[in-house]
Amino acid sequence: MNKNKLIEQYGFLFEEELIDEMDKVGNYISVPADKEIIDIGDELTHIPLLLSGAIKILREDEDGDELLLYFIEKGDSCAMSFSCGIEGKRSEIRAVSESDSEILMIPVMYMELWMANYRSWRNFVIDSYHARTKELLETVDTIAFLKMDMRILKYLQDKAKVIGNDLLNTTHERISQDLHTSRVVVSRILKKLEKDGKIKLFRNEIKVIEL
Repeated sequence: MNKNKLIEQYGFLFEEELIDEMDKVGNYISVPADKEIIDIGDELTHIPLLLSGAIKILREDEDGDELLLYFIEKGDSCAMSFSCGIEGKRSEIRAVSESDSEILMIPVMYMELWMANYRSWRNFVIDSYHARTKELLETVDTIAFLKMDMRILKYLQDKAKVIGNDLLNTTHERISQDLHTSRVVVSRILKKLEKDGKIKLFRNEIKVIEL
């Protein structure tokens, strides 16, 4: 079952030999929604390959406030864990499951070995770096240039896309934490977005109408 999911998500990227190695050395884990997977300062011993679900990657300021950097969806991995793993550094991000997720954890020692032995793995790592760099630039642009109402709408749209569901189980408080703003501001803007027909509000749920 687990190997079948590995093949489903990564079989078109990696050759059969590498898939077999991943299945042999990796550790399959299941995590519920809102579960912390990696914390800031943790020693990175494994690289995550997401088989199902979604993960959000967060940074933290000196006051302990979080800021969402980007989401990881199935069939992807975290480029920041690649970087810290290669350099032997502790984690500089916090990874939290956005929904119930299944992950294959690959021991970091195999990362460089596979970079030398498998072109497909090397390309995957490079492509992941490029994708995450693009998403980080989009995050910077969003913070710098978009008004808060558009930031919140984009956040909801991105979340709906990565989990594959336009009905989001979330709270005003969670949104305010991810976007580093106040709950009062979030509540006011969500009501405006509902009035504009872009979302529909329910108790602890938000339906994204405009995707």
